[in-house]
Amino acid sequence: MPPPVPPRYDTPEALAALGQSFQQSRILLTAFELGLFTALAEGAKTSEEVAKTVSADVRATDRLLNALCALGLVAKNGGAFTNGEAAQKFLVRGRPEYLSRLGHSANLYGRWAELTAAVRAGTRVSERRRDPEETAAFIEAMHYRGQRDAEELVARLDLSGVTRVLDVGGGSGAYAMAFCRARPGIAAVVLDLPEVVPLTRRYVEAAGLSGCITATPGNYLADGFGEGFDLVFFSAIVHINPPDENLLLMRKAAAALNPGGRVVVQDFVMNDARTQPPFGAFFALNMLVNTEGGDTYTEAEIRTWLRKAGCPGVARIETGPHTAMIVGRKPAPGEMLRDEPDIGD
Repeated sequence: MPPPVPPRYDTPEALAALGQSFQQSRILLTAFELGLFTALAEGAKTSEEVAKTVSADVRATDRLLNALCALGLVAKNGGAFTNGEAAQKFLVRGRPEYLSRLGHSANLYGRWAELTAAVRAGTRVSERRRDPEETAAFIEAMHYRGQRDAEELVARLDLSGVTRVLDVGGGSGAYAMAFCRARPGIAAVVLDLPEVVPLTRRYVEAAGLSGCITATPGNYLADGFGEGFDLVFFSAIVHINPPDENLLLMRKAAAALNPGGRVVVQDFVMNDARTQPPFGAFFALNMLVNTEGGDTYTEAEIRTWLRKAGCPGVARIETGPHTAMIVGRKPAPGEMLRDEPDIGD
């Protein structure tokens, strides 16, 4: 697949529009945070009625609604506002396709305002402390993405002989659920922080999978992984950490595996120039403003961690335009492993 052609900014107007694009993003996120689209879900309302519903200033709410009209998300007729088709489908809380992960995007917005200072410092410049509401928004965002992709992604793995899976930093358990659904008899353990585990259990119970998924509180850097697993899964984890911590994680994963077991790293996998995929290049800056040493990593870097951890026989499995899985296998005693053929889209 050829790399996407980057957009051209060959006029002052194009560059100015790029520089001002944060304004449109902020309009959407503020409307989302206030619940404006949900307030309009049942039909047309005036700005006064919307302002009362969301507990905001009337004039300011009116101007925000006008801006949403300019974006095409809201329509105005005779002084009353209604949701556009996309807003009604994706931005009304409680709807099946509600885009809940925008709550996490809104939480990130302020940290991205610190990008200049973070580039100068080489790391985040403000302490990252999530309150319970922000943690719930983050897990909800990850669940929204995970449940849409997990079953297809897990279907690309050979699960023959797999009965126990460890999902490290598994959040809502979306991928653990996909493993249990993919093959009868699989039991999964989700390891995540103590403040996340109650949320994990809630999602797992809602899915009716409490019988095969256990949520265990712990810190993946400080605590052990246990033993007796056939597969250890890391989804969107390695980009949080600096390289030395990722090598530690791979070594802990290898120690937790049965002989012949596999470590699966699913993440943004960058080319050697670190410019592709584009979303991964942007996400490296997201890690700069949010973590002490996180980054997006190349395939060569991930392969090196797996080999140093004692899991050679590495293969790449394509999972989409932005991500891939890198899989290493722990050899059985006396077994010599070579890298396996990559699996394309």
